[in-house]
Amino acid sequence: MVPIEKALQTAKNANLDLVEVAPTAKPPVCKVIDLGKYLYQKNKKERQARKSQSKIELKEIRLRPKTNEHHRMFKVRNARRWLEQGIKVQVTIRFRGREITLPEVALEDLREIAKELEDISSVEQAPSMEGRAMHMILVPLKPSKKPSVKYVKPHKEQKKKPVKKTAKKAEVDKTQEKDKKVKKTPQSTKESKK
Repeated sequence: MVPIEKALQTAKNANLDLVEVAPTAKPPVCKVIDLGKYLYQKNKKERQARKSQSKIELKEIRLRPKTNEHHRMFKVRNARRWLEQGIKVQVTIRFRGREITLPEVALEDLREIAKELEDISSVEQAPSMEGRAMHMILVPLKPSKKPSVKYVKPHKEQKKKPVKKTAKKAEVDKTQEKDKKVKKTPQSTKESKK
């Protein structure tokens, strides 16, 4: 424990700052450090902590009690793709008009969807009514990282690999080259001189 005057003098001699690190401690804790560097490192640690946090994404599929089988399967296929990518899926069935008098139809639809996706997901929130809609949330069984898709554009100057020729193809190529060559005859040379 050092008196404040001595600590300030030490900081001034070292050309640094006296920074109070823990003001609530008894007695308060101070350090002789460069304040700018300290603040920079503190901000850097906070940015790194924010960067390493995983953001929870939630996608939604919306249906109605009268949604036909084909349309529902299309939506379930999208939900399966999202669950495989590690994204939560909220299934919502919205009621319009007198449809709200038959919530058991929507409940049965939600149960069927959960059963179809049970191999890759589990039900986080059971079907529940909120206003004129019924919701259910599905989470992937194992969290997976999003696949990083990289597209590499081929260069224009890229050379093609030489193709290996078989003996028959080589013979055919030689005969074709012979046919392409025009034999000079005395008539063709006379015509070229004119």
